[in-house]
Order: sequence, then C-alpha cells, then structure tokens
Amino acid sequence: MLDKSIFKVDRALFEHRVERYLERSHAENSRRAYRSDWQDFVQWCQAHQRQSLPATPETVAAYISALAEAGAKTSTIVRRLSSLSLAHQAKQWETPTRSLLVRTVWRGIRREHGIAAEPKQPILTDELRKMIDAIDTTTLRGLRDQALLLIGFAGAFRRSELVALRWEDVEFREDGVVMTIPQSKTDQEGEGQRIAIVRGQQASTCPVTALQTWLDEAFIVDGPIFRKVNKSDNVEPRALTAQSVALIVKRYAQKVGLDPDQFAGHSLRAGFATQAAVNGVLERDIMRQTRHKSLVTLRRYIREGSLFRDNPSGRVGL
Repeated sequence: MLDKSIFKVDRALFEHRVERYLERSHAENSRRAYRSDWQDFVQWCQAHQRQSLPATPETVAAYISALAEAGAKTSTIVRRLSSLSLAHQAKQWETPTRSLLVRTVWRGIRREHGIAAEPKQPILTDELRKMIDAIDTTTLRGLRDQALLLIGFAGAFRRSELVALRWEDVEFREDGVVMTIPQSKTDQEGEGQRIAIVRGQQASTCPVTALQTWLDEAFIVDGPIFRKVNKSDNVEPRALTAQSVALIVKRYAQKVGLDPDQFAGHSLRAGFATQAAVNGVLERDIMRQTRHKSLVTLRRYIREGSLFRDNPSGRVGL
C-alpha cells in the first residue's frame, strides 16, 4: 500500500520546486532575455509612476508606444510583450497584452514601422576563406578562432550550441567528426542531436583538422571545447559566451573589409544554409545539417541562395 506520508512535502519547499521547474521550462538565453525585458519594463513604470504588476492595458500600450518612438525594433517589442505576458501568467494575473487596447496599438505600430526582420548577413565560403587567412594561427587564440569559425560554419551551429559543446560530445572518425549537441533551440527537452562534419577538401579550411589542432595545442581533454583565452594567450577553463562568438565573427569580418555591423554569430549558420543552396544541395540534406524543424524558416536562406541559379532573366536575350 502506498505510504501517503510521501505527499506531505513542506509547502515552501513545494512552491520553490514549482518555481524552479517553471523557470527551467525555458532555455537559459530565453530566461536571460525575459529577465532583462521585465527589468526594463519595471524601470519604465517607476519613471512614469505606473504599476508594473499587475499592469493595466493602458500602461502596456503606453510602454510599447514609447519603445516604438525610441526606435526599438518590432522584434524587440514582440519579445517585450511576450515577457510581460509570462510575468503576469506566472503570478496568475490576467495578462494585459491580450487586451483590445494593446492589440490595437500594436497593430498600429506594425503598420507604421513595419515588421520586416533585420537578419545579419550570411558568411559564404569565399568570405570565410578570407577570414581564415586573416587569423594568426601561431597563437592559441588564433587556433581557437579558426576552429570556432570553421566548425560553426560546417556544423551550421547556433552560437549557443557552439559554446555549449564539450570534449565529451566529440568523436573523431576517419571521415570526419561526429558531434552531439546536448540541447538546442529545437531540442528543448535535451534528447540530444548528432551531426557529422566531413573533412575539408583543403587543409587550410578543414574544420576537422582545425578542431583537432586546437584541442591538441590547448591540451583540452575534458570540459568546454571553445574557451576563453586571456591576454597572455593562456587557455582558461571556462567556456566562451554566446556574445563572444558574435564578437569573434565581427572581428574577422572587419579584418577582411566587411562591415562588422552586418555580421554576427548567426552569420555562420545562415552562411552554411545559403552556400549549400547556392551549390544546389537538396533541401532535405541542408535541413539534416541545420536541424531546422520548419521548411518555412530554412527556405528564407534557400531563396536568397537560389536567386541567381537558373534565373529566367538570363534567358530572355538581353
């Protein structure tokens, strides 16, 4: 017979566990963004003598109007609304973001400011080669950056996935390397995804060789793969942050004459998908590497990469 005493959990402990599991329902990057959004809203409310929780529809409508007037991207406002909604739902308050007033104001903002996404530019193979050539591989920092750029591109990694990779997730084979992604944006339950990266055709841009060289020279035999390297060129035990990946991409983009503002960590992943489309790789094969769950998202890259391939404007005799 089941011992009912096991259900007699201290109420405070129970509530603490509930709060913890609620928080863990979102990825760390998402939680960080939600916290930042909520803090911004609270500070705005304090400055304008308004109540943040629960907030009225009038307060939220005024807040997003202020964001729009300040030049915030529509994608930023969407995330702020989502964060405000989550904060209210967590406390079992009715969310003001669903009110007619907020929805109407938001529709007006979208019409006036537009909702077009502002993606970073993809890095294609020719640009990546130039960036690799610009790296000083006589330093550990350079070896790390070389491996990070090549693996990030060939594996179509998200920047959060790159910095989460560990030595234990890597398996070198004759044909290349197999990498296990413990958890990602499309695998929030942490079931794990395995991808293969084949050896490159040229030694200077072979992602497998670059990764092996970095691990060997940095004496990494466990823990994070891509780590911080200090000013003395010593490798530290802690992993890089996702923001560090963006800064590394920008640094080498600028070195080869590209506008760093147009590139970021996502440029590697977008570049792989776009270049594969340019080269005529089938959608299903691109999707297997990028691990997109939606063809709609993937086709944004494919459309860009296929604009000039078999284009009918070249067949009208001009």
